[in-house]
Amino acid sequence: MITGDIARIGPALLAGLLLCGMAPGDMSVAAFLARSDAILRFGPLAMATPEASRLKGEVVATARRYKARIDAERRAGRRTTSCPPETGTLTPEQWLAHLRSYPASRRRAVSIYTAFDALMKKRYPCPA
Repeated sequence: MITGDIARIGPALLAGLLLCGMAPGDMSVAAFLARSDAILRFGPLAMATPEASRLKGEVVATARRYKARIDAERRAGRRTTSCPPETGTLTPEQWLAHLRSYPASRRRAVSIYTAFDALMKKRYPCPA
């Protein structure tokens, strides 16, 4: 029955369309943590899951968006919000610890892009 099939796949299709329409980093901290917590239960195998790859891709795309903004500000001669090195590392543990530092009541209102920017300000403040 077609109607039954649509009822079953409709929510997944809608979620996919919503996620595809979002810019990198628009996902909320709450959503990111919920998705990461769901895969962390797999223990050491968590990083091998397709969902882990998607979440990693979201963080990488967010970092690229952030870097593009910082580079544009530098080229325009404007002061940047942080002064990160050209290359650096951020472990999943560091990232998740930063996201978990947000109070649960605020996590839905904070995007991972905003959280990434805040982490960079904290880790790489610009000289005064």
